Amino acid sequence: KVEGAKNAVLPVIAATLLASDGKSIIKDVPTLSDVYTINEVLRNLNADVAFHDNQVTVDASRELLEEAPFEYVRKMRASVLVMGSLLARNGRARVALPGGCAIGSRPIDQHLKGFEAMGAKVKVGNGFIDAEVEGRLKGARVYLDFPSVGATENIMMAATLAEGITVLENVAKEPEIVDLANFLNKMGAKVRGAGTGTMRIEGVDKLYGVEHHIIPDRIEAGTFMTAAALTGGNVLVQGAVPEHLTSLIAKMEEMGVKILEEEDGLRVIGPKTLKAIDIKTMPHPGFPTDMQSQMMALLLRAEGTSMITETVFENR
Repeated sequence: KVEGAKNAVLPVIAATLLASDGKSIIKDVPTLSDVYTINEVLRNLNADVAFHDNQVTVDASRELLEEAPFEYVRKMRASVLVMGSLLARNGRARVALPGGCAIGSRPIDQHLKGFEAMGAKVKVGNGFIDAEVEGRLKGARVYLDFPSVGATENIMMAATLAEGITVLENVAKEPEIVDLANFLNKMGAKVRGAGTGTMRIEGVDKLYGVEHHIIPDRIEAGTFMTAAALTGGNVLVQGAVPEHLTSLIAKMEEMGVKILEEEDGLRVIGPKTLKAIDIKTMPHPGFPTDMQSQMMALLLRAEGTSMITETVFENR
């Protein structure tokens, strides 16, 4: 059975800071060190956070502090996702430059470009990013140079409480973006176009705490699927969502793996022999870079020569 998606739960927890009224209850949360880390970031910002039985409850109705401490942000780059929420709620945010997961350069300049377009003054120095805006952020048109998932999420969160309409172009289309948009809309936001290349966000005055179930982790599902194919097994991957795994399913079927949609997931039946194929990683809906290494292991069993081209992270 597949757990909740790590890459969905972290931005959703960061977005709970936007709710100045009521508690947010996040369900199907995986028990991961990154979840504990972002919970600590929120506690240090004066939010009340509880985590037990795969459920995170956040009360961010008190006045929030402005600084996300270095000791947590350095552990995990997703901590920078609190910046959009803090800037929208407080008009000020101070976040340590992110650490964790050192794959290539992964700059956050696209995040900052979005904040500046909405009227924030941003300074980077002494290991911190400082952002400040007089009054509220203003709706703006923002074009991302690359469909960065983190930048899409951070700017989207900031835009929910901005004055006016924000249009984001060349944005990420990942299922985790759609999950965040669904959560924000439940809170009272007006986010349209998630999952497409252009999003339109109409700012509102206030957001409220709500209950939300995290989507299943497509990378975890894909890992189980490749393991089943690698061992020639017959495995039901419960919770796997076919619509989130279209490129992986297509490539595995190309190799000769049988994949059947069932009511509660995907059944994977590994063949006796696998065919060699070529793979090129791409932003969603292309082949996910986070499935590259698992497919490499699977292709070791394939007859013939396979080629994998990594286009997302230069050092992976």
